[in-house]
Amino acid sequence: MVRTPIQDMRAALAAREFPTVTVWNRLEGRPRSTEFGRALRAEVRDPLWMLTRQWQFGEFQGEDAGTPVTAKYHMRTTKPGRYRPRETPPGDLPGGLPLETVVERRPLPFRIGADRVSFDLRLAMGRRWQKLAPLQHRGSYVQRWPIRLPDPVAEADTSLVAHPEVWATMQAVAGRAMDGYELYVHLKNGGHAWDGIQGVVSPFQKQQLDALIPRFVGWFDDLIAQPPAAEAYDPSRLEHRFDLAAPEASGETVLAAEEYPGGHLDWHAFSYDKSGLTLGATGVPGEVIRTAVPGTVRFSGMPLPRLWAMEDGRTDFGAITADTTDLIRLLFMEFALVYSNDWFVLPCDLDTGTLARVDGMVVTDVFGRRFWVEPAGAGPDDDWQRWSMFNLDIQGEAPVAADTGFFLPPSVPSVADGPTVEEVVLIRDETANMVWGVERSVLLATGDSLRGEEAARETLAHRRLLAPPHTPPAPSAPIAYEAMNTVPENWIPFIPVHVPGDNREIQLQRGAMPRVLDGTTAPPVPVRPRTTLLGEGLSAGQPYFVHEEEVPRAGTRLSAAYNRTRMPNGRVVIWYGVRRSTGRGEGSSSLDWDRLVDQPAAEQE
Repeated sequence: MVRTPIQDMRAALAAREFPTVTVWNRLEGRPRSTEFGRALRAEVRDPLWMLTRQWQFGEFQGEDAGTPVTAKYHMRTTKPGRYRPRETPPGDLPGGLPLETVVERRPLPFRIGADRVSFDLRLAMGRRWQKLAPLQHRGSYVQRWPIRLPDPVAEADTSLVAHPEVWATMQAVAGRAMDGYELYVHLKNGGHAWDGIQGVVSPFQKQQLDALIPRFVGWFDDLIAQPPAAEAYDPSRLEHRFDLAAPEASGETVLAAEEYPGGHLDWHAFSYDKSGLTLGATGVPGEVIRTAVPGTVRFSGMPLPRLWAMEDGRTDFGAITADTTDLIRLLFMEFALVYSNDWFVLPCDLDTGTLARVDGMVVTDVFGRRFWVEPAGAGPDDDWQRWSMFNLDIQGEAPVAADTGFFLPPSVPSVADGPTVEEVVLIRDETANMVWGVERSVLLATGDSLRGEEAARETLAHRRLLAPPHTPPAPSAPIAYEAMNTVPENWIPFIPVHVPGDNREIQLQRGAMPRVLDGTTAPPVPVRPRTTLLGEGLSAGQPYFVHEEEVPRAGTRLSAAYNRTRMPNGRVVIWYGVRRSTGRGEGSSSLDWDRLVDQPAAEQE
């Protein structure tokens, strides 16, 4: 191949006299030396330009400050030792239990009104006692504390017969197992384990049976935590209310939780009670003096100070849009993008259930200078310049001095929630001008839950079987007058009534819809709720009131379930509690009065 020299490169390219095809499979750089020291120095060819840019950004403005090296802080600590649920007399804070358990635990629903429920627990308690009791007395306990067979035609046993699964369970266990809960109540009230059993019981056997009482009662008390007397749940407020008291050098500090809905209990649920309430807390506060090494604040997406370091892309600060009125967003962006490298963190380990107050700290910087720093936000409570993040609120309207303490409640990291046993939704019905408590889930006698609408339908169908409707006479007119229509039996009305002694403020009182059966001549009976959430005071014949402001336009949802958690020592704690959440808006029951309804036309002969 003869190569022709190109005399004029521009002319040759313009005329395309030498067409060629060039292909590169790989381009490699050829280092000029075997050392990488100069390449890693990242030399700048125009340092004057870099200096001017630093001057434009104000980096040459010196600050009389240094990086902190060590910090020694002085802190006072105390722990709450007194507990008061609602307005009951205070007592010692129960030890060995999470605070959620102490506050949320409620009595187990063994009875709802006049109905016996939770036969799953009754049978488990009976099996436990049968294993403890001597073999020769086991049959006597089944006869002494029996589970009787319900009467299918008795009105009192409707809840045990109307549902097929409950009726089948009662037929299977009636006469074959004992009711352990009735024995438990008998023993808790001071009875003997041998009271009423058949056969001759010798004095030695009586002692032997009574010796089993602590094992049986202690087993059930440790199985599910229950309140000893008063509980913190307030049915009129639909929330938990309680107070804690911690000893101080000059008295005590009372922490009030007035609106705890249930769930995870953290520091923001508490407030300082400055009303002068005393719960009798005693003890000596502790004192902590500790030296720590400050560490820089780090978060995702933070600008990195190192050269050639890529920033974390999980946080996109450029996507944050803030208006001039969005002060929180503006402050957050200013901290994250400008002053984030000026903040430091000091480690501080606290025991759970500690109320800590930092009196101040001594900070030593790299120049050897020492500074005394006091807590921020120690001014008056109404000072708008007071910085009080993580501080508790102070109850009351009068401005008082701020309290800069931090409370770490004795709670647990997580709680396992069981399936919902009872669920009630309180909704407003503007058409009927009342509030309805809709029972969405009710507790059956077997311990399972059933949809409230389905349970009401099955119960009404059973009552109609006991009192079949009579054949109505032939209509004499094409229309008829109806005083009112009906609603499902799982809809419990709450009517507005005046607060005693007040002509303007109102509250909601639980009412009842009449149950009218066509096949009976007895007067209508009121429909009773089937949940413990709406059945407050029902067994004692007392009315039930709810504060009107507790049911907003969005409604309120109440759910009851078993909760389970594990203590740091490995102990498992179970309790039955209620939680409150926001509803889903208003509703309509379609309740109407003074109606004209069409009658079926008479058949022609």
